[in-house]
Amino acid sequence: MKKSAIYVRVSTNHQIDKDSLPLQKQDMINYSKYVLGIDNYEIFQDAGYSGKNTDRPDFQEMFKRIKEGEFSHLLVWKIDRISRNLLDFCSMYDDLKKYGCTFISKNEQFDTSSAMGEAMLKIILVFAELERKLTGERVTSVMLDRASKGLWNGAPIPLGYKWDKEIKFPVIDDEEKNTIELIFSEYKENKSTSYIRNLLNSNNIKTKRKGSWTTKTISDIIRNPFYKGTYRYNYREPARGKKKKENEWIVLESNHPYIIPTDLWEECNKIMDENAKRNNAKFRDNSKVHIFSGLVKCGECNNNLYAKQDKANQDGFRPSLYVCKSRYNGLGCTQKTISENIVGTFVLTLISNMINLSNINKKKLSLDLLEHELLKGKCFDNVIGIKEIEDILASLLYAPKNLFTPQNKNEKSNNGAIGLNSLSSNLKKYERALEKLDDLYLFDEADMSKKDYFLKKQKIENNITEIRKKIDETAITDSSYHNYNFILNAATLEFSRKLISEKINMKSLIQDVGRDLIKEFVNILINKIIVKDRQIISLEFKNGLVTTFIYNS
Repeated sequence: MKKSAIYVRVSTNHQIDKDSLPLQKQDMINYSKYVLGIDNYEIFQDAGYSGKNTDRPDFQEMFKRIKEGEFSHLLVWKIDRISRNLLDFCSMYDDLKKYGCTFISKNEQFDTSSAMGEAMLKIILVFAELERKLTGERVTSVMLDRASKGLWNGAPIPLGYKWDKEIKFPVIDDEEKNTIELIFSEYKENKSTSYIRNLLNSNNIKTKRKGSWTTKTISDIIRNPFYKGTYRYNYREPARGKKKKENEWIVLESNHPYIIPTDLWEECNKIMDENAKRNNAKFRDNSKVHIFSGLVKCGECNNNLYAKQDKANQDGFRPSLYVCKSRYNGLGCTQKTISENIVGTFVLTLISNMINLSNINKKKLSLDLLEHELLKGKCFDNVIGIKEIEDILASLLYAPKNLFTPQNKNEKSNNGAIGLNSLSSNLKKYERALEKLDDLYLFDEADMSKKDYFLKKQKIENNITEIRKKIDETAITDSSYHNYNFILNAATLEFSRKLISEKINMKSLIQDVGRDLIKEFVNILINKIIVKDRQIISLEFKNGLVTTFIYNS
């Protein structure tokens, strides 16, 4: 039985507004009924999609059903409604012939059931492809000409600027420019994008899109010459692709009002270049420290996995790889090599989730909720449960500190207690100072600028962080605080802030805090990690708690 698939597509809202979709549909319904004699039809439509490729929802659904043999005819208004790409269309047309579906273009008045219609189709396609490329070249030429004259070609307006309808170019936003000035001045002084990210996020300063700050966002701002009045165009391939050759760039100096003086912009970029070199060296120097060495065991033969270095990435980072000794020595084990990225992300995300359980009301904690909270994160996508979940719940409800505390716990020394008391006293002093500063800024009639407030606040918070760090270090040297207090109090440290509040990314974590600290932290808590087929099978903590993970089959 014959059945028509009617496909319509318009690529812009302008076309949609002109009612071209209803027009196309009705014309092709009539063609199917009265010319082809097919009353059984179904309409597929994609509004607002380009014809550059076939990545369109209704088109994909239609073609799936053509392959299933549901349709005898495919009817379109014009051939470019299907695709403007010659290769895409030829591939699709071969499939249509394979599945016995006749292609008809109503506007060009041909169908592929005849040899002449098929030949005409291919000729039209060649010229349609040529026209598309010529149009693209003309548009590119116009855009380059506009850019060389300092005209705006359309792009997201950088933070610190806003759109001016009269001159049709971004102008300085007096409110947002303070954030840009703060970023550059703080980077010159502290030389750290992580520091600035924490400063902005902790003070609830938002990005242009009202989101949270990342080091990448801050780096992009510091690298952007627009802030020193330089207009740069044709710098990258489309969609944030690769950098083009410098002789292809269009660069206009002193094109528009600047927020950052040229000397400050260049100084900050020089610092960033030096940091990049230092980070590469840091990766190389750190690469001989294997974070999970001595902890990872084979789930197949029970042998240790030894650590080696993987090949260096472009930025110099060399992750560790863990290889089963039995397999390496040819003793029949089939254990696959596993990267520290897999092990580290899994283990540290689990620990992070355990720490964050302290924010949940223990009275409301059930087995299902506990398992859900522990298995948060993409690395647990294939994990459906934890075998010992009841033991973990009991530890949390009745002995929460024991979750991270070793069994051979000793008493604190008197000297440790005295040191902690002194540090605690200083901590309270700075916490009171922070409260007073907030009151002064919010309620005092004296006009304190936002920048001064942020800088003073950050200085006090740095002192608080430093004292808490010393408290942690004092506690860690005392074996009775070797685990639980280290984790809870370390929330002010950079490492634990990342551990608790961010998605675990081993590369950035190693870059920011170093392998040694992560290795020390892991060795405090973990006794054994069993892996099989590049999956973490179980973890054994120093306190004897075991977590065995149940995976999808």
